[in-house]
Amino acid sequence: MKKIIIASNNKNKIREIQQIFSKYPVKFFSVKEVGIDIDIVEDGNTFMENAYKKAKQIHDITGGIVIADDSGLMVDALNGAPGIYSARFCGEHGNDKKNNEKLLKLLEDKDEEDRKAKFVCAIVLILDDNKVIKVIGEVYGTIAHSEMGDNNFGYDPLFYVPEYNKTFAQMPANLKNSISHRAKALEALKEKIDSFMKED
Repeated sequence: MKKIIIASNNKNKIREIQQIFSKYPVKFFSVKEVGIDIDIVEDGNTFMENAYKKAKQIHDITGGIVIADDSGLMVDALNGAPGIYSARFCGEHGNDKKNNEKLLKLLEDKDEEDRKAKFVCAIVLILDDNKVIKVIGEVYGTIAHSEMGDNNFGYDPLFYVPEYNKTFAQMPANLKNSISHRAKALEALKEKIDSFMKED
């Protein structure tokens, strides 16, 4: 069984990755589970730069296989904000409630056309020093006028997908995990993963 370190301690993110990888013989470990307690400064200019920095730093410490992602919300009317600052949009890292409140406030006078948005997920899988795989996934929607649903974290209660008439937070986990930006990024990784899984 392959052992892969997820360069994160975010329980929701780890759960999603584990669910999407469920058909593979893989055992995942968070950085905490492998005894690493560091704060990686995410100072890249893009999601991909941040994902690579996280994966590389953990790989350099452990020498193991590492997967990292960096993801966030981009709103058309806000010129792509919150973007790479999604987790700390309100000025406080990881405060989902305040992030959502700030987003709603900024969009309160915007019509539906100006509420278009996308979730972006960049994933980096480092197998060894010479083999690094990078992929990106996107899913499109709009920003709802209020929070809806409770199967959520982050901006999920506000990210409305018209095709399903639901926000991410209103969707069952299996549906969200089949259409999300993270799912699309991992789908882009699928052939590489299939090949990797067949290796001894």
